[in-house]
Amino acid sequence: MIPTQDTETQETPINEEQQQVETTATPEETQEPTDADKLAEVTAELSALKDQHLRLNADFINFRKHAIAKQAELILNGGSKVVEAMLPVLDDMERAEANMATAEDVEALKEGLSLVFKKLRDVLAQQGLKAMEVKEQEFNTDFHEAVALFPTEDEAQKHHIIDCVQTGYLLHDKVLRHAKVVVGE
Repeated sequence: MIPTQDTETQETPINEEQQQVETTATPEETQEPTDADKLAEVTAELSALKDQHLRLNADFINFRKHAIAKQAELILNGGSKVVEAMLPVLDDMERAEANMATAEDVEALKEGLSLVFKKLRDVLAQQGLKAMEVKEQEFNTDFHEAVALFPTEDEAQKHHIIDCVQTGYLLHDKVLRHAKVVVGE
């Protein structure tokens, strides 16, 4: 016996997506874009990239100009803090100079000048200046400049500093001026 089949039940169901693709797709839309379309797309992309490059270059030039102006301002006004801190010392020196013409007590002038020099050293120390201690230390070219060699018989003084001719200074632990020294040999 051959089973009878209903023709309606044997139909394969069609997916809704397949129906939409089949009904909406036309032969013109499935074709590859033409060379003219590709060229227009590449030209538009190139134009956008050129514009972006020009803008970035202009931003960099503006940044560079700003940085140079800021650096010039720092160079011109960088020492203003130190000069401002030195003004009280300058005032004291002016008073001492005015008193020297009329003062009769030399000891008072000496004491006044000592106070002014102490104040000067304190102001400079607050700005980070420190005098180098060099007496009897080993000679080091990073901090010292030998202006003379002194012959010595004592082995402990060889390659060591015997005398300081000019004081050296450190500014924030960086050599501002090398100490000029006499070294034993």
